[in-house]
Amino acid sequence: MKNIFITLLTALALSSCAEKTEVSLETLLATNDVAQIKTRKAAMDAEQQLLSTSLKAINDKLDALVENKNIPLITALTVKETVFTHYIELQGNVQTKQNILIYPELPGIIKTMFVKEGQQVVKGQVLANIEDGGMSAQLAQIEANAQLAKTTYTRQKRLWDQKIGSEIQFLQAQTAYEAQKSAVNQLKSQLEKATIIAPFSGTIDAIFQEKGTVVVPGQGVPVFRIINLSHMYIETEVPETYLVSITKNKAVEVNFPVLGTTLQTKVRQVGNYINPSNRSFKIEIDVPNNAGAIKPNLTARLKINDYTNAKAILIPQSIISENAKGEQFVYILKDKKKNNEATAERLVIATGKTQGDFIEITAHLSPGSEIIMEGARSVNNGQIVRVINN
Repeated sequence: MKNIFITLLTALALSSCAEKTEVSLETLLATNDVAQIKTRKAAMDAEQQLLSTSLKAINDKLDALVENKNIPLITALTVKETVFTHYIELQGNVQTKQNILIYPELPGIIKTMFVKEGQQVVKGQVLANIEDGGMSAQLAQIEANAQLAKTTYTRQKRLWDQKIGSEIQFLQAQTAYEAQKSAVNQLKSQLEKATIIAPFSGTIDAIFQEKGTVVVPGQGVPVFRIINLSHMYIETEVPETYLVSITKNKAVEVNFPVLGTTLQTKVRQVGNYINPSNRSFKIEIDVPNNAGAIKPNLTARLKINDYTNAKAILIPQSIISENAKGEQFVYILKDKKKNNEATAERLVIATGKTQGDFIEITAHLSPGSEIIMEGARSVNNGQIVRVINN
C-alpha cells in the first residue's frame, strides 16, 4: 500500500509540474496531437486513482473508529394517562311539540280576526270569533228560564221547610231548576267554541282563513298555525349497540351547518322501544333557542358522548402493527443507556375506541413506558436502536 501511494504521488507531482509548462486543456485538444493528449490523460487517471484510494482509506478508518454504525435512529414517546372522551356522530331534525294547527270547533262565519301573521300571543288570548248562529239569544232565554226555575225552587223549598205543600211539588221544582241550570251550562260551553283562543304562548306562524269565510269543524279546514320556538328539541335514532352507553343527561354537542353555530346540551329522554326494522331507538335532546334562530325541521349534526375514561392511554394509530395471528403490537424501549441506545421490544396490546388519529390502549401498556414513534415499522424485536429526540 505504501509503494502505491509513493507511485501515485510521484505521478501526481510530475503531472503538476507538467501543467505548469504545458498549454491549457482546450489548447491541447485543439492541436490534435495524440501523443500529448495520451500523456495528459495518463496524468489525470493517476490523480483520480490517488483520490479514490485515499477516500477508501479514510472510510475504512472511520468504520473502525465508529462503533454500531448501522444502529437505526428512532424517536420515542413516553406514555402518559389522559382524559379520553369518545363521541358518536349522528344527524337529527329540530322539532317542537308546540307546533299545531288550530281548527274551528263550531261551524259558522268568521266574524272577527284579532291577530296577524307573525304576531306574538299568550296562552288564552282570543284569536278570532265565529258567528254563533243565534246561540247568544238562545242562551239569554234559557238563562231567564233558569232564573224563574231558581225562584220557584227557592220558594217551594221555603214552604217545604215549613211543612207546607207536598213533597212532589218540591221535587218537581228542584228538578226543573237543575235541568235549566244544566241547559245554561251546556249552551255556554257550546257558545265558548265560537271564540278561538291560543292554546299556548307563541307566534302566529300562518293564517289560513280570512274574515267572512265560512268554516266548519274538521281536519281539512285549519284557521291558524301557532308555534312556540322556546321549547325546541332534536329527535334522532341511535343504533341499539349504544343502548347501554347513551343515557339521560349524557353530554351532546349540536352543530347547525346552515346557521354556522354550535351549542352544548344534554340528552333529555331515551326511548324504551327498539324499532325492529332498523334496530334503533329514539332519543330527544334539549335545544335552547333564546335568539329564536333555530326553526322546526332544521338539520343538526350531533356528537353524543357515549364513553369517558379519566385515566386513558392514547397512542397514534399509525405506529401499531399486526402480526400473522391478528394481534396488534408496538415496540417499547428496554435497557436504555446514557448514550440513548436501547433495545426494541415487541409488546402485544389490546385496543379500544378511537379519537381522530389516536386509539385507546386497554391492556398491557403502562404509563411511563417509552414507545417507538418514528422508525417503529423498520425495527425488529430485540434490535439495538438509538433515540434521537431526547
